[in-house]
Amino acid sequence: QVQLMESGGGLVQVGGSLRLSCTASSIVLSTNAVTWYRQAPGKEREWVGVIVSGGVRKYADSVKGRFAISRDNDLNTVFLQMNSLKPEDTAMYYCKTSRRDREYWGQGTQVTVSS
Repeated sequence: QVQLMESGGGLVQVGGSLRLSCTASSIVLSTNAVTWYRQAPGKEREWVGVIVSGGVRKYADSVKGRFAISRDNDLNTVFLQMNSLKPEDTAMYYCKTSRRDREYWGQGTQVTVSS
């Protein structure tokens, strides 16, 4: 059974940093694209960024230059390093991958940036 689990969220002050992790079981993340999303209360889900199997990364304009996605193949984990955090980064963060036209999501991890 494919499972994704995010961790690393928490409460941080403006300008601070957090590193989120997306760990998988029963699927090899390095062979699939892994996408990060976030959703703030009352707002639509927002695409944050993606790392594809070849290692190319793309980011939303709202996080470009502040967030970075990386991958540790030995740990089968994808990371989202978030720096220079702003109050508007407050949201539940989710990772997603897919295989054979099926999508797999984690349960999310909450990030709260206090001003």
